[in-house]
Amino acid sequence: MKKFRFCLFSLFFLLVTFIPQGYGSESSQVDQKRNRLIGYILSRQLPALHFSDKVFDAELAGAAFHLYIKQLDHQKRFLLRTDVARLQRLAPEIGESIADGQITLPGTGYELLNERIEQVQGMVDDFLAEDRIQPPAAGEGLRVGSFAVSVEEYQETDPDKLEFVETLDELRDRWRKFLKSQVISQYLDLLENQEKELAKKVIKGAVRPPVQKEGIEQVKSDEELWQEALVKVRKRNRTFFQRLHQETLQDHYDRFFNSVARAFDPHTNYVPPASKEQFDINMRGSLEGIGALLREDDGLIKVIRIIPGSASARQGRLKSEDIILQVAQEGEEPVDVTDMRLRDAVRLIRGPKGEMVTLTVKKPDGGTERINIVRDVVQIEETFVKGTVYRSEGGQRTGYIHIPSFYRDFEGTRGGAEGRNSTDDTRRELARLKGEKVDGIILDLRDDGGGALVDAVDITGLFIRSGPVVQVLDSFGERRILVDRNDTVDYDGPLVILVNKFSASASEIVAAALQDYGRAVVVGSRHTHGKGTVQTIIDLNENIPLLHLRRYEDLGALKVMIQKFYRVTGSSTQYRGVEPDIVLPDLFEHLKTGERHLDYSLPWDAIEPVSYTPWAGPPLDIPRLRQQSLARAESDEGLVIINEEAKRAEVRSRETVVSIALEEMREKRQEARLMREKVGAYYRRYREEPNEDGEYDSENTDEDPHEVWLKNVQEDPYIREAARIVADIMATSAL
Repeated sequence: MKKFRFCLFSLFFLLVTFIPQGYGSESSQVDQKRNRLIGYILSRQLPALHFSDKVFDAELAGAAFHLYIKQLDHQKRFLLRTDVARLQRLAPEIGESIADGQITLPGTGYELLNERIEQVQGMVDDFLAEDRIQPPAAGEGLRVGSFAVSVEEYQETDPDKLEFVETLDELRDRWRKFLKSQVISQYLDLLENQEKELAKKVIKGAVRPPVQKEGIEQVKSDEELWQEALVKVRKRNRTFFQRLHQETLQDHYDRFFNSVARAFDPHTNYVPPASKEQFDINMRGSLEGIGALLREDDGLIKVIRIIPGSASARQGRLKSEDIILQVAQEGEEPVDVTDMRLRDAVRLIRGPKGEMVTLTVKKPDGGTERINIVRDVVQIEETFVKGTVYRSEGGQRTGYIHIPSFYRDFEGTRGGAEGRNSTDDTRRELARLKGEKVDGIILDLRDDGGGALVDAVDITGLFIRSGPVVQVLDSFGERRILVDRNDTVDYDGPLVILVNKFSASASEIVAAALQDYGRAVVVGSRHTHGKGTVQTIIDLNENIPLLHLRRYEDLGALKVMIQKFYRVTGSSTQYRGVEPDIVLPDLFEHLKTGERHLDYSLPWDAIEPVSYTPWAGPPLDIPRLRQQSLARAESDEGLVIINEEAKRAEVRSRETVVSIALEEMREKRQEARLMREKVGAYYRRYREEPNEDGEYDSENTDEDPHEVWLKNVQEDPYIREAARIVADIMATSAL
């Protein structure tokens, strides 16, 4: 068994004998002794506490350096190849440096990056200084400022496929193409906005004439739109560079420490003091905002989860894996949040209830979309379990239960009180649906990111007699088996579970257990998320052994992975997730999401199985059920459309080299818009109806939210097919 102890003498020696290693005037920006202390604590706690038994060897140092470079310049828009090579020479020393306090990589990276930022800012200022709009000329077409917007050029949009450039001239050309695409995109935005405004002003079939008259807005000419686009791009980039100049040396140290932690696994993090209160920010409860769980991912703000009942969930267009590029307050210019710290981006996104924020997001297939969301508090009822009766064409009545998360009010249960939890709510829905004489139950765990482990065990227990549900192995090698000990079966009829790539953690435990017991048919994406690990938060301020060291400012916290989940069969849910019995078409099939696509995620493995008694009811003929379902999927209108668009999205996601010529970019926008319109009616479970302009504005209050939800359930092609599978189970059992 591993045990962790600080060596008090070595820690004392570390703190009282090191000669400060500063960086000239920059050393005054940070408390170097404090950073040495943080590094020392991480060097001891991470290997001792982390589940993986990783140590600070050459492999781990290489992983930490890879992550460090990704966060330093993930878009590869500043550093040269020689800069990276210079920094890489420091990589082998990472483990030793944080242990003995000779930490040089963050300071060197800070100096190099700032030097390149200054040079690039000069390039950008040069490109955007020219603002003349020249008419089309032979061989060059329309020229807007420094950019020949009609000339077809190409740029790689996937940073992972880019290489760092060799020279400043190459860097200058990379920025020229990037700015050209910004100007064209801004022009197309302005043009689309003007066309929408004109469409609203149609009077008896005729658009108001584009002339200046009293009381009538003037329609802007093409030249004026291009001029405005240049002004906006210039302003946006000035703000962008101002923000970069605000980065401190301490920020670089904090991100270096986080890179070291993430080298152990994606869910192990160093959390600096400024982020402790907003760790993996979840805008819910009394915080008025859009209702999304966000994460800073290599310089990008990524949506991790949409909170049930939130403004984003009701609006329906913001999805997990979307990357937020820009944030605009109502009536104001958008702010570029690329390379912005998470806490700063959240300040822009949050705001008072009732005010609108516009997000420009990059979709996983590479397309971009502007999404208007009216901020609101989470509607509490939407976060709870709810159910209804799904009525099929032939008169079949199937119970449908949606579990948005495995919630439990632990605070409310203190002192003997009864706090609300997902198990009791699911039990009540089962009782109600049984009272309505349903033919089977659909348990919807799509987009359910997990929650309380006790509810995963208890909800599984609602459908089985009793027995083990999940095994938990900790970092000391000790195994714990969580068991449902209640012999009562709340529902023993046909059961189908819906999952997707965003079903994670507790959701995977329930789906895996009921699949292993032969109790349910699992239906959905090719695999679930694959998060089979548990993390704990350690306050570094509580791990300083010498009392007089508490004079140091807040040291932050460490989130470290300490446990791993295993199915009753011994197979881990980590990495692989749960593979459904029946795989249906998935619009997000192309998405590289889940543990298997995260840097340095822990691998799948297996331990000894635990003894359990499979479900004693009629056996599920999975091959036959799969054959019948896949045959129907080939003719179901909704699933056919989703399958067609999934294939197109797969192609688009691979086409990362894109044209930055005006007409080609215009065509790509049109294709993306048509795709959204085609798929939206079949796929958006939480969608609202469009307003008279065809826009989703999340202000549509004409219909009762519950009635909208019931309508969406009836139209959902996955629920429709799940109900048909229930019918197949009934028919097979009757044979």
